[in-house]
Amino acid sequence: MITLGCSKNLVDSENIITQLNGNDIEAEHEGLLTDANIVVINTCGFIDRAKEESINTILEYADVKQKGDIDKLYVTGCLSERYKEDLQRDIPEVDAYFGTMELPGLLAKFNADYKHELIGERMITTPKHYAYVKISEGCNRTCSFCAIPLMRGKHVSRPIEELVKEAKNFAKHGVKELMLIAQELTYYGLDLYKERALNRLLESLADVEGIDWIRLHYAYPSKFPKEIFDVMASRKEICNYLDIPLQHANDDVLFRMRRQITRKETEELINYAREKVPGIAIRTTMLVGFPGETEDEFQDLVDFTKRMKFERLGVFQYSHEENTIAHELIDDVSSELKQERSNALMAVQQEISFEKNQSKVGQIFKVLIDSKDGESYIARTESDSPEVDNEVIINAKDQYLRIGDFVNVKIIDAMEYDLIGEVITL
Repeated sequence: MITLGCSKNLVDSENIITQLNGNDIEAEHEGLLTDANIVVINTCGFIDRAKEESINTILEYADVKQKGDIDKLYVTGCLSERYKEDLQRDIPEVDAYFGTMELPGLLAKFNADYKHELIGERMITTPKHYAYVKISEGCNRTCSFCAIPLMRGKHVSRPIEELVKEAKNFAKHGVKELMLIAQELTYYGLDLYKERALNRLLESLADVEGIDWIRLHYAYPSKFPKEIFDVMASRKEICNYLDIPLQHANDDVLFRMRRQITRKETEELINYAREKVPGIAIRTTMLVGFPGETEDEFQDLVDFTKRMKFERLGVFQYSHEENTIAHELIDDVSSELKQERSNALMAVQQEISFEKNQSKVGQIFKVLIDSKDGESYIARTESDSPEVDNEVIINAKDQYLRIGDFVNVKIIDAMEYDLIGEVITL
């Protein structure tokens, strides 16, 4: 099983592997090709770069199949959902293509049945101390630049009871941290319970014994359910961390993006979060080069970023996606200017991150040990999600730390994005 794209795709791959193993079919995630005679590629179709990576990977394994090194090649995921007919025509070496909701069809190629009793028993491919939990599928938002609803459909929440069962199973197997993910977290529950129910879900998950950290990814700012901050402030298991992609700060751009929020409302939400949850780490992403984005509109985004001083920030360059609302606009910002603006905004964030990291020198933090790399342990604070955020580097020469354990460290040095820490005993 090969996974491309986001953590939501990784969860899908883990579900496929779980179902195959449950049917007594040996399957593993990105193992040695010499051990496998069938390859399943789970693709991403979000933006141009992701599509290019997916197509190149399919072509690579189509060539492997033609050489006789594997027997079968199957493709699933977002790219396959969106461009199945084109792919079938252009890369016929693939034995079958499946969309995002066609797991039973994929399993049928293995003469395997979908086993409902495995719900909540998902095997994970991440380090055993953390796991991603997809609380819903699809999205009902109408952002003009986004193709996700085309590939994932409408929002469908998973029941609280099912998610709690999954969390208990993870905890039983040593998972200490849950990353809650969805196309859009804050819409959770509206379809099942006729109200936003993320706060209820958080309370239920926080009660699961053995789960120390619960982290929120991909929340939408418009009509944000502010009661989430009350739960975050009152329950130590809920990390003081929020991933809330804002995309832009200029009102005209936000209107063209159909984000259903203004800069003023955005600032009020961020300030409210920081007031209710002191020390909260806010991660966001911004989109530069949207059709018609002027220099003044971009400068509004820069000024906003400087003023708000986000703890974590990433930048995407606009990708002109067919069948989206924005595709009707003229993609008039050149790729060179998109790159220039991306670099400029990240330079601003780098200064902010360095300033914030410097303020942590001398402070003590509880960290989770993720891995060992040479003579260093790699750890994270409550303010950091794996792979996308900052790391705490600890000298491994003269001490032994167990992967997956929590320890207390004192920060002794800081760089733009990473911290240097030493273990202390409180």
